[in-house]
Formats: sequence, structure tokens, C-alpha cells
Amino acid sequence: MQSTIIGILMSTRARLLVALSLSLPCPVFAQTGVVTPNDNLVTDGLPPVPAVIAEAARPYSEFRAAAFWDWHPTRREMIIGTRFGDVPQLHRVRAPGGDRTQLTFFPDPVSGASYQPTDGRYIVFTKDIGGAEFFQKYRYDAATGDITLLTDGKSRNVGGAWSHKGDRYAYMSTRRNGRDLDLWVMDPADPASDRMIAQLEGGGWAPADWSPDDRQILLLQGISVNESYLWLIDASSGQKTLLTPKQGNDSVAFGNAQFSRDGKGVYLTTDRASEFQRLAYLDLATKQYRVLTARIPWDVDDFDLSPDGRAIALVANEDGVDALHVIDAATGAERRIPKLPTGLLSGIRWRKRGAELGFTLTSARAPADAYSLDLGSGTVTRWTESETAGLNTSDFANAELVHWPSFDSRSISGFLYKPPARFTGRRPVIVNIHGGPEGQSRPGFLGRNSFYVNELGVTIIFPNIRGSTGYGKTFLKLDNGVLREGAYKDIGALLAWIRTRPDLDADHVLVTGGSYGGHMTLVTATQYDGQICCAVDVVGISNLATFLEHTSGYRQDLRRVEYGDERDSTLRAWMERTAPLNNVDKVTKPLFIVQGMNDPRVPRSEAEQMLAALKKRGVPVWYLMAKDEGHGFRKKGNQDFQFYATILFTERFLLGREVSATR
Repeated sequence: MQSTIIGILMSTRARLLVALSLSLPCPVFAQTGVVTPNDNLVTDGLPPVPAVIAEAARPYSEFRAAAFWDWHPTRREMIIGTRFGDVPQLHRVRAPGGDRTQLTFFPDPVSGASYQPTDGRYIVFTKDIGGAEFFQKYRYDAATGDITLLTDGKSRNVGGAWSHKGDRYAYMSTRRNGRDLDLWVMDPADPASDRMIAQLEGGGWAPADWSPDDRQILLLQGISVNESYLWLIDASSGQKTLLTPKQGNDSVAFGNAQFSRDGKGVYLTTDRASEFQRLAYLDLATKQYRVLTARIPWDVDDFDLSPDGRAIALVANEDGVDALHVIDAATGAERRIPKLPTGLLSGIRWRKRGAELGFTLTSARAPADAYSLDLGSGTVTRWTESETAGLNTSDFANAELVHWPSFDSRSISGFLYKPPARFTGRRPVIVNIHGGPEGQSRPGFLGRNSFYVNELGVTIIFPNIRGSTGYGKTFLKLDNGVLREGAYKDIGALLAWIRTRPDLDADHVLVTGGSYGGHMTLVTATQYDGQICCAVDVVGISNLATFLEHTSGYRQDLRRVEYGDERDSTLRAWMERTAPLNNVDKVTKPLFIVQGMNDPRVPRSEAEQMLAALKKRGVPVWYLMAKDEGHGFRKKGNQDFQFYATILFTERFLLGREVSATR
């Protein structure tokens, strides 16, 4: 291979100067020529990481992103989430292109925020500690900058829906027993007003909306990705009424839901009588549904009803790419809107005054930024422009949609990113498997992964194996329980398909993934050892049975619907038979395991038991654990070291070359 780390350094020197002005101090010690992990990182078997890797890759670790969170209720300004330091924090933007004024300064990331909806005198935001996902609610006072903890500081507190008067905020909490999510309501201006409205069972509840008179709360109950229900909760008594009872034996899933402005119905997304999530109107008096997006043969992922109730903005997932539509709320008729850049949209929300939508947009060639669309003038406005560390992202690889046949002749798809034309011949491959399993790889911004494509000449493939969302509920159910072996075989079919491509080097394949993608990585390492060079497992499941026993209590039943119940002897036997942990004797290729100590989803015992088993057999294995992280690394310093260590692993075991401290 022509490209070397030295060549990268020569070609990126100017860009590094820009990156240095943007970044935190790098943990590189010139005296030793290696990157030193910070005190929160624990390594085992991981060799020293040469500083030359960090110097070459640093521009790719300096990308910023901005997420639109909410409009101010009376002024044309917004709050966003973005990172200036180590983690994303709450910021205010007073005008398009204006300064991003940082409002919070925590060592842990802020994960969402919304304005008090009538005058915006304060903001309620959400934050956890150390990645443990015991989220707390806080109040930020706009006038003083004071921050007040609103919840108990110990339980898990999630979701959030404001009453129309702005005097009550509904959310879910595990405060009662640490396992079940109950419905709580408070006036954030008076934390002492906090009280439990409804005692519930299970961990899949979320408040969706308040009725226009603020007397009822619309509550979503999730059983699985394929089955959910909508309830009406009396905001005073807590009495609940099932709005969407089960009809027959078919499971139905509901997504987002909002009351109509007159309170006579509910707009919702559902796969009722359809393969896909469609937008519909449910009449509360007759219980009749009226489908509004029958002409869109894809999932409607998100929507928002305009303040006057006459229009609905919605995002459709069209073969992995998002499309924004605005329709008439009564008829479903499409309104003409300007064409947006091709990419992924999220967080759409109407401004209370005027016909303007706020949203987050990202694409293969641009990190996420906050945008707005004025329906009156047809103007698309970019509010933030996130830095790219001097890199010209306009020539970054666009995704190619590819398909391959699996064992049962079913067509499986994914997105492939090719390296620049200067890299000739068959290219080594990274197969990156998404988590979930109810997830979907989509053609967004690659961020750090662009380094492997642009500088190392590696092709990356992001597969959407059976069980992925976006392709209909039949496809989504194809990996439930013991059917999961079909998903395992989809990766085997991909590895065989790679061998048919004249531009790909099937003898040099690295497989990686996080969470469920980490589980798929470990499965691939055991079942297809001969077809890969190495593997990188990030917070992955090494045994479905032990994972289900030890994942957080609020998640167990939700995950059992997807994976099967480990307490059933037949299912347990299948889990044990196929578990990567119980098949380590088949692993001969090097493995890199990454884990957060505080992970509430996939506990670190899943990583540690796999590590111990591999070491016992003498398989080359690297281990990186962060003491201040949970389900994946969110702090930039930790992310950077993981990135540099993974580059070293890739250089050594995928590309077959050593990187010294002086190279």
C-alpha cells in the first residue's frame, strides 16, 4: 500500500495548524513519542500508541456538530447542543450565524433541553453523570444563569412534555423502585410541586403531549419495537384509559403522537394495517383512523403540528435518506416547499410565531448543524456552521447503496464508502455493524471514520441486516429470538459478496460495531474467523443470556421481547450454544474490546468475561475501559484515545504494517 503515516503527516501539516487552535491539549508527550491515556482510562494488552498517529489523525477528531433543541417562545432565537470543550453543552444562538453562547459547563454532556413554553424565562435540561444514564432534570434561569436540580439526583428521569400553560412538566422516573417508570408532573418553577401522577409497570413509557385544556396527558407505552400502545392519563387523578386497544393477534406499533389543536383527535404515526409507520389521525369520539401519508411507502420517523393546527411537517425515511414534507393537517395534501440538501433530518419543531421550522441537518459531507425553513418565504437558513478543523469536506465520499443476496435469497442492503481515486487496486474493508438491533445505518457524516477512508484508503461498508428499521415491520421481526441466526448469516453473506467485488480485498477485512453491533462483531469473530483479519468490539454483548440477566432492570423485559427470554430453558440453550463467549476456541484473529465502566445497558462484565476467555487461549486481545463513561465514550478526550488506539490496531492487523514512534 502506497499511503503511509509519514505521507499523511506531510499532506496534513497545514490542517494540523488549524486543528491545534481548536482542540484541547493533546495527551501526547514528545519525550516518549507516545500518546498517554488519561487517568480515567484503563488498558490491558494495548501497546503504546505512537504520537505520530495522533498528529496525523487529529483533524478528524476535531469536527464539531450542533443539534437544534428548541425555539424561544417569543423571540426568533434558539437553543442548541454543541461542544466547545470536552462534551456537548447547552448553548443559545440569538440569530442565524450568531455567537453560540455557552450556558452550561459540566464535565458530563447535556443531552437535551427545552424552553418554558410561554415566556422562556427558564430552560429545563437533562444530564447524567459518568455515562450511567441516571438522568436528572435541571432548571436554567435565563435571567441569572442559576442552575437548580429538579429531580432526586439518584433515579433515572427521562422524557418531557410541557403543559400548554407552561406551569407543568410531565416526565418519567424510576424513583419509586429503581425499575419501573412512573409518570411524574411538576412545576419546574417550584420543585416542591413534584408529584407522581400514575404508578406504572415497565420501562418503556414516555409522555407524548398534553391535551389543549391541560387536563389529559397522552402517554406512549412501548413493549417492543413492534408493539406499543397509547393511553390517556387524567392529569389530576392519574386515571388511565387505553386509547389503542389490541385488535386480534397482530401487534401494532405507535411512534410520535400529538393532540389536534381542538382536542378532538390525535395525530400519530403507526404501522397499523401497513408495513411502515404512516401518519394518521385518530378521532377520539369514533376511534376511527384516517391515514394522511398513504402515498409515502416509507416510515414517517418524526412530525410536528403547526401552532395553528393547519399544517404538519414530517420526515420520511426514504431508503435511508430523509425527506421533509409539509402537508395539510385536514386533507393530507402536500404543500410545495424548497428542496433541502440531501441528508438526515431530526428534531423538527415549529416556531410559535410565524411559519418557520427548526431542525438539525447532516450529510455525508457536512456535520450536523441547526437550520430553519420559513414556509412563507421559502427561505432555508443555516443557523450554525460547525468547524471541520480545516479539512475540506466537500470532496468526502458519498455513500453508495449496495445490495447482496443472503442465504435465503433475501436481498440485504448497506451503504459503502469508497476511498479517493489515488488509492488503486483492491481496497481493504471495514464492516461497521449498527447497534439496536432496531437501528439503521444511514448515509450521514462519517466524522472520525473518514480518516480510514481518506487517509488509509479503506472502504467502509455499513450493513443493514435483517432486524434493521426502515424496511418494514416484517423485515424488522426477522431476527427476533432464535431467528437471530439469520442476521448472523447476513454478515456471512456480506463477506462472501465482498469476495465478488473486483475493487475490494476480501483477504483484508476488519469487522466492528457498538452495542448490538459489538455482539455481531463477536459473533462474526467466532463464526467467520477465517474470513476476517481482526475485529473491534465496542460495548458488545458476549452472551445474550448473561446480558439479559445483568442489564439494568428497567430494560430487561423490553430486551427479552427482542432477544428471547433467557429464563426459558429452550431459548437459554440456544443462547448458550451461539454465545461468542462459549465459542472462543474458534477465534484466532486479534480482537480489540472497548467498554465503559458505568454502562447500564451492556454491563462491563460482558466485556471482561470475553477478555478473560481470550487471554486464557492466548488470542491477541487489547482492552480499553473508561471509568467515567457508560454505553460508549462521550467525552472527547476518551474518544480521541480510543480513535488513535483503533488506528494503531487497524494499521497493524488490517493493513499489516507497524507504526513506530519515529515514523
